[in-house]
Amino acid sequence: MEEIYIKDEYIRLGQALKLAGLVGSGVDAKFVIQEGLVKYNGEVVYERGRKCREGDIFEYDNTKVMVKNAY
Repeated sequence: MEEIYIKDEYIRLGQALKLAGLVGSGVDAKFVIQEGLVKYNGEVVYERGRKCREGDIFEYDNTKVMVKNAY
């Protein structure tokens, strides 16, 4: 499982996908989320604005990523 580190309380799912390097742009993130290709804590989500907090796990293209605080 991969990890990303955030400085704030949360990061939006679309931004998290970009930070993890799973998509190249926000537009790409929008499309893969709208197509139902992203799971958030085990469930398919369709909102790129979903708030990801420390301990949350999202998955795309057979890659799982856990959100961690940088501090």
